[in-house]
Amino acid sequence: MPRNLDLTALRAFVAVADAGGVTKASGYLNLTQSAVSMQLKRLEDMLGVGLFDRSTRRLILTGPGEQMLGYARRMLDLNDEVLTRLTASDYEGKLTLGVPHDIVYPAIPRVLHRLAVDFPRVKVQLVSSYTERLKRMFARGEVDAILTTEADCDAGGETLITRPLVWVGAEGGQMWKQRPLRLAFEHACIFRNSVQAALDRAGIPWEMAVESDSIRTVEASVSADLAVHACIEGTEPPYVERIAHGGALPPLPQIKINLYRSDLNRGQPLDALVELTRSGFRSL
Repeated sequence: MPRNLDLTALRAFVAVADAGGVTKASGYLNLTQSAVSMQLKRLEDMLGVGLFDRSTRRLILTGPGEQMLGYARRMLDLNDEVLTRLTASDYEGKLTLGVPHDIVYPAIPRVLHRLAVDFPRVKVQLVSSYTERLKRMFARGEVDAILTTEADCDAGGETLITRPLVWVGAEGGQMWKQRPLRLAFEHACIFRNSVQAALDRAGIPWEMAVESDSIRTVEASVSADLAVHACIEGTEPPYVERIAHGGALPPLPQIKINLYRSDLNRGQPLDALVELTRSGFRSL
């Protein structure tokens, strides 16, 4: 007799894998820690394999767990798509999402594509700007949801991931070896001061080679090996790569990607946009 996998257990498994632990996952799922642990055990018992290595503080996927994660995501996506297509009303309207331009890729295009499939008559306006401007727009009620890049998270916000800044340069580039180190940043980039401070503490001389109001100018300069840059791990733009500097450059601070959503809009399209955004960034 065929056996069926429990979608609730699969959702708990994906949440724990994305969060790196049961405690955070239970908050995402609005379940107790014991309930999440029970769902994991049920899934592992059914499969007859261990999905996590529990010998470390942060739960790490085993080989079978890595395989299962891909299957689980696809099964949950299909389940959610079926429910949306067959049970949702034909929603219309407009949503406005604000995202800092340096974290648009790679998650946001996938989020917007999936939302367009599920809610074809809902128009989504993407506002790309700096965190401080997005927060001002959110406070004025001009956007339905925003993402921010910050050292902390304000009241009412939700931290999706915390990742370090990483050094990036041209593919196969050598500029990172030059001294003074040539940097490329936007004028208003919040990472700029912390990167410069890290270099100062390490005793590495630096100079601003490229300063612009456009992230595209910065990316073009870095991809041409004219300077180096720093971005949040997992959000590296096209045509650049993480620098394998072997400790020649200093480590950089951790940054939070936070989500804020409006309390004025409680419709299903915004709920879906928020959930897709959560999933998109936690899977980076």
